[in-house]
Amino acid sequence: MDIKTASALHRLRLVSVPEALSFPALLIFGSLLSRISDIDYLLLPLGLLHAFLFMVYAVLLLDVWYKAKWPFKKVVFFFVLSVVPLGGLYGDKVLKREEADSVVAARAREAAQA
Repeated sequence: MDIKTASALHRLRLVSVPEALSFPALLIFGSLLSRISDIDYLLLPLGLLHAFLFMVYAVLLLDVWYKAKWPFKKVVFFFVLSVVPLGGLYGDKVLKREEADSVVAARAREAAQA
């Protein structure tokens, strides 16, 4: 794996956790509080934050798909994880493992060339 692919994976990991946490925050603090109380001023900022993070996640997922040459099923899996509340946390765990494996493979390849 080259440096561009590794950095694309790392950027996706950086966005997956905030995106995963923004959706439950929107559901709990935005929607639920606006329905059971008069607190409705959180809905718009949380909704905008979640929408922005979701779009960034989708763009970065497409970038990883292009650079890492992932199969379509894997891309769909990570997209579904972004739609499920807190699914991005599991996606981050999988991406972290894949990123570590790619670093080990790159170091082994460098050692074999030397």
